[in-house]
Amino acid sequence: MKIAKLKIENLSGGYTIIETMIAVSLFLVIIMTGMGALLNANLLHQKSRDMRSIMDNLSFIMEDMSRNLRTGYNYYCITGADTLSSVSATESGSSCWGIAFESSATPANQVADPNNQWVYYIGNDKKIYKSTQGPYVASSFMPLTPDEVEIDTTASNFSVLGAEPYLGNCVSPSDCQQPFVTIRLVGTITYKPGTSNSVVTPFSLQTSVSQRLIDI
Repeated sequence: MKIAKLKIENLSGGYTIIETMIAVSLFLVIIMTGMGALLNANLLHQKSRDMRSIMDNLSFIMEDMSRNLRTGYNYYCITGADTLSSVSATESGSSCWGIAFESSATPANQVADPNNQWVYYIGNDKKIYKSTQGPYVASSFMPLTPDEVEIDTTASNFSVLGAEPYLGNCVSPSDCQQPFVTIRLVGTITYKPGTSNSVVTPFSLQTSVSQRLIDI
């Protein structure tokens, strides 16, 4: 009796070199795409964080000016061809490039001293400056805005109403209006200035404050 022998062929074949190369290439494409998306998301996060920090700085500047102007008095609008050395007692005006005033911390017997006035002004270099030692000492002014911020000197200004004192009537030079100041800042924020990744973002901020001390 003959026993038939069955020959079992191995039907499973291995991967060829071309198939392996294709699989590795697809894997690398997927990895590179994922890495690119991850790096892009990280850059967007850094930009958002830096822009938020700059906007917080601008908000702090607005709050600093608003708080000190609200508690101050004897506002003087520096406008037109005025210079810092021409600051006098009180004067209303619109489109002021600077404002001087007496701080609430000034002792009553030193109000007439111009060297203790507080001053904010928008410089020609597109920065905001502040001084707490009067308008006559150039070294006392310090910049408030960071380098990434440029203030539009034509659109940004201070507006002062009712700065003149009340003299018993409402006829000029007397004034019956409570002193009121409007601050408007317009400009741009440049993210990473001077680089290929720089992004320019415009901004516009405005706030108004009324003198806390009753003027009438």
